[in-house]
Amino acid sequence: MDNTKELETRPVGSLLWQYALPAVITQVVASVYNIVDRVFLGQYVGALAIAGLAITMPIMNIIHALGSLVGAGSSARMSIVLGRKDVRWAEKILGNSLLLTFFFGAIFLTGGYCFMDDILHLFGASGETVGYAREYMLIVLPGMFFTTLSFNLTGLIRASGYPTKSMWIMAGGAILNIFLDALFIMLLDWGIAGAAWATTISMTSTSVAAVLHFVHPKSFIRFRRHAWAPKLYIFRNILLIGMSPFLMNLAASLVVALLNSQLIHYGGDLAVGAYGIVNTFGAFMVMLIFGICQGMQPIAGYNYGAGHNRRLRDVYVLAMKWAVAVGTLGALLAMIVPRLILQAFTTSGELIDIGVPAMRYLNVMMPLIAFTITNSQFFQSIDKPWISIVTSLSRQLLFLIPLMYIIPGLFEVAGGKGLTGMWATCTICDVLGTLLAAALLMTQLKVFRPGYVPPERKPRKELGPKES
Repeated sequence: MDNTKELETRPVGSLLWQYALPAVITQVVASVYNIVDRVFLGQYVGALAIAGLAITMPIMNIIHALGSLVGAGSSARMSIVLGRKDVRWAEKILGNSLLLTFFFGAIFLTGGYCFMDDILHLFGASGETVGYAREYMLIVLPGMFFTTLSFNLTGLIRASGYPTKSMWIMAGGAILNIFLDALFIMLLDWGIAGAAWATTISMTSTSVAAVLHFVHPKSFIRFRRHAWAPKLYIFRNILLIGMSPFLMNLAASLVVALLNSQLIHYGGDLAVGAYGIVNTFGAFMVMLIFGICQGMQPIAGYNYGAGHNRRLRDVYVLAMKWAVAVGTLGALLAMIVPRLILQAFTTSGELIDIGVPAMRYLNVMMPLIAFTITNSQFFQSIDKPWISIVTSLSRQLLFLIPLMYIIPGLFEVAGGKGLTGMWATCTICDVLGTLLAAALLMTQLKVFRPGYVPPERKPRKELGPKES
């Protein structure tokens, strides 16, 4: 337990820095997989290849959603039980999380191959882009199991007290991905297939390295025989707390599919490609914010489980400040140098012209997005999954889906462009989602009061029986 003891003893500022910095770097290198693919495809293949890759993003998001369902739930749960000094229970969470990963991976792999073309057309593929999208998915789909496995295990490595090691495992995969992209696309001219092979090989290597950590004798949380026994209460607890990021990613896939359809209607295939680039930049900034929140999560979860409410408050406030600062930086970059950002991904002047207003509209509210994300992740850390779910889904399901069918039409009626209305819809929904997140936060401020003991911290039965 020496690896986690500092979570309740060290000053919160240095502790959050120690955990957040590797998590941020991990998120950055994770985003490299998508960014590097787009850069190489845009520079060496063409705009339609980027559009084809953008079509696959909702599918990739669904796969990542399955990974986050297990990974986020198991790592948050592990932090809480380690706060209660229960190592054996933490090992059971490790083993059962892998059983869930295998189960969901098999389902998605089978469904993906059986309904490939139907899924691609559902997510907005046209006759010109479906070939690129299909070629990419046929190669990358088997490797997606290793993607979910690596994100799950690196989260558990961080939760068990090894944030720096988690970072280096992900960084090694990202560096390998850059090298393989250059080799397969630039030198061997494999096109979009090269991007797919680079991603698959890199993520497989990352997952192998993560597995090796949990078989190493110096890791105090390891794969042991007792950990592989399926436990329904552990499945339930992992899935319940992981439901928020899962539904958020699932909703994002649905929203991207609907957005792609609307973008084709108002702007054609190039509008989809522009959104893919802009979304990549936004996702990069969001990953930085998620990195800060992932650094917060083991500290908040551990101290919540241990009953240290003042430290819980301190780490929340500090993480919020850092996240909003990163969001502000992202908004400023998008507003000031949008064309420069777009030029890194494509040489198409038409694609850049479409993307400039999109870059500004979709990222101007990034500080508010940071506020919403931090609250959603905090609610997970304090075992409030349903509040986290509402916070995560409000922008996409409650606001964005209906408004994307209303606001563009209003822009056209007023003499403007429907495509501009699509971009403006995203900005409006960011504001509405933030207001709801703030209202939900007000209902949970009691957890910061010294001496407050929530009902779920009193008995052990909600988290499962103690097993020794």
